[in-house]
Amino acid sequence: MILLLGKNGQVGWELQRSLAPLAPLVALDRHGTGGLCGDFNDPQGLAATVRAVRPAVIVNAAAYTAVDKAESEPELAARINAAAPDALAREAAACGALLVHYSTDYVFDGSGDAPWSEDSAVGPLNVYGRTKLAGEEAIRRCGCAHLILRTSWVHGAHGGNFARTMLRLGQERARLTVIDDQWGAPTAADLIADVTAHAIRQLRQRPQDGGTYHLAAGGATHWFGYAQYLFDLLRQARPAIALKVSEVAPIPTSAYPTPAARPHNSRLDTRKLQTVFGLHLPPWQDGVSRLVAEMLR
Repeated sequence: MILLLGKNGQVGWELQRSLAPLAPLVALDRHGTGGLCGDFNDPQGLAATVRAVRPAVIVNAAAYTAVDKAESEPELAARINAAAPDALAREAAACGALLVHYSTDYVFDGSGDAPWSEDSAVGPLNVYGRTKLAGEEAIRRCGCAHLILRTSWVHGAHGGNFARTMLRLGQERARLTVIDDQWGAPTAADLIADVTAHAIRQLRQRPQDGGTYHLAAGGATHWFGYAQYLFDLLRQARPAIALKVSEVAPIPTSAYPTPAARPHNSRLDTRKLQTVFGLHLPPWQDGVSRLVAEMLR
């Protein structure tokens, strides 16, 4: 039995597909079902759900991801991103389940321009990053069998993301400004889900391969480069689309202040994941191209 939490998020939606062939699947959102709690604001309710289901694998695709809002809701962010994973880890240890958990490039301080490895020193810049790091540490401290996948710049056909925001703004405004000094790799939710399923299959045979890994699409760009590529695809795919935007201009992070500080360097070194699990991670452009095709259906 696999217990999937956060089934309606970008990654959770894709996980319902990728995990289904592995084992019977109980998939919950925060509203729960059949008396089972899926609300990450209720860590004890989640623990009770694990005890009731007794899964072999728990996949946590839920998180507090409102980065700016977290600055004014640190207690709520900590409960969802740290206390709830801690409760899941304790129950996973008690029943012998594998816990799969997703974390973020925001656990790093974003300095330099070299990709971050799993062993790089952490130093989150904001509440969101600190609470996600606390969730990681809680899982490792509990000693349960686990797979922590740090990822970045997630996008999917289901749910809100940068690409959908750009499409909407491009239909409303003639000129857009986009940050050009934050670097990372746009990573498709379906890629994350497929890698997760592959890793779970391998961990059934080789539990020693568990631990913390970086998972992101190949290559790197900045938000401005991402936006340019996106609009080029939109114009090529459907020339008649009602795009009002005629100019996309680059700006530095300093020109767009936000409540939460963002890392300038979110590049992740994925060599460990690719080597241990025998994977090839395609370039970020592949996932964005597929996303555009989905959005224009």
